[in-house]
Formats: sequence, C-alpha cells, structure tokens
Amino acid sequence: MKRFAAFLLLLALAIASTPAFAERENRSIGENSQEARKAAKQQQKYAKKQAKKQRKAWKKYQKAQHKGSKQRHR
Repeated sequence: MKRFAAFLLLLALAIASTPAFAERENRSIGENSQEARKAAKQQQKYAKKQAKKQRKAWKKYQKAQHKGSKQRHR
C-alpha cells in the first residue's frame, strides 16, 4: 500500500509539473507565426527608437562642434 501511495504521489507531481511545457508544445503553427510577427514588430520598433536617439545625439554633437569652431575663429 505504501508503494502504491508513493507511486500516486510521484504521478501527481509529474502531471502537475508538465502542463506549462505541454501547452507550449501543443501550440498550432498559426499561433507561433503570430508570436514571431509580434516579436519582429516589437524589435523593429525598438530599433527605430534607438536610431532616432542616435540621430538626435549626432545632431547635438555636430551642433556643438560647429558652435566650438565658430568661437575659435572670433
């Protein structure tokens, strides 16, 4: 009886720990492609934001350089 109880406990633990993994494995192809598109769009948005920051910083740097060269010539 003790072996049977231990076996049931072990089985219950195994079943309780697998649903998240099983759910991920059983996704349909459409859901995976939707996730991929969403991730790609998010990555594109992030890259665009970083490029904008970089352009802004470059403009600021150029402006400072221009301003500095103006002051030296006076």
